[in-house]
Amino acid sequence: MSEEKVVAVIMVGGPTKGTRFRPLSFNTPKPLIPLAGQPMIHHPISACKKIPNLAQIFLIGFYEEREFALYVSSISNELRIPVRYLKEDKPHGSAGALYYFRDRIMEEKPSHVFLLNCDVCCSFPLQHILDAHRRYGGIGTMLVIKVSAEAASQFGELIADPDTKELLHYTEKPETFVSDLINCGVYVFTLDIFKAIEGVYNQMRETSSNYNHSQYATRSVPADFVRLDQDILSPLAGKKQLYTYENKDFWEQIKTPG
Repeated sequence: MSEEKVVAVIMVGGPTKGTRFRPLSFNTPKPLIPLAGQPMIHHPISACKKIPNLAQIFLIGFYEEREFALYVSSISNELRIPVRYLKEDKPHGSAGALYYFRDRIMEEKPSHVFLLNCDVCCSFPLQHILDAHRRYGGIGTMLVIKVSAEAASQFGELIADPDTKELLHYTEKPETFVSDLINCGVYVFTLDIFKAIEGVYNQMRETSSNYNHSQYATRSVPADFVRLDQDILSPLAGKKQLYTYENKDFWEQIKTPG
């Protein structure tokens, strides 16, 4: 088991995101804006570097490649691990982007894929999440944390089994209170995540060719846009596929320069 390779994927978004960082983000992509003396993206990358048997780190977004070229080159040399920027031809959603670049991500035949959002700052207990995931089984394990009921509505709220830690219910930014346990935007998956995303694509194709009243019939996003939260986490909750690891340390989403 110790020889199994893992890879990490960090979602960096694109110029249409990070509007709350203007005017700073006019000239510098949000992930490269300094945070505690280093580019924002540096913190999750440094955390990933500590994972044993890490083969590669991928940054996925739709910024122009030239905007990340210098940083990717320097951080690869500094950490002595391949860091690659993969540019989407258009936004595919967090799950869709993972699937779009699946052949690249699976090049090293990893056993697990970490997925992180670049605007998350926390202690990144990545090895602990992986260890817990191996105990649980299932497709994936997500980092969660308890917050105040007032703050919870800004995030994905979830219900987990207190004993088994299985994800039982997931709702993204619900209008009514569901739980004070929220999604931290840090995950580890087995390669079965690609089958799960492919399953969503197949269901959406069936819906578009044979219109019915499934959950995909009333989507307000393009057919090739697959969201991790609404399209993967919510449907798989309660099916012994997804589990949770509670973060007892600090966690913050970097939404504004302040």
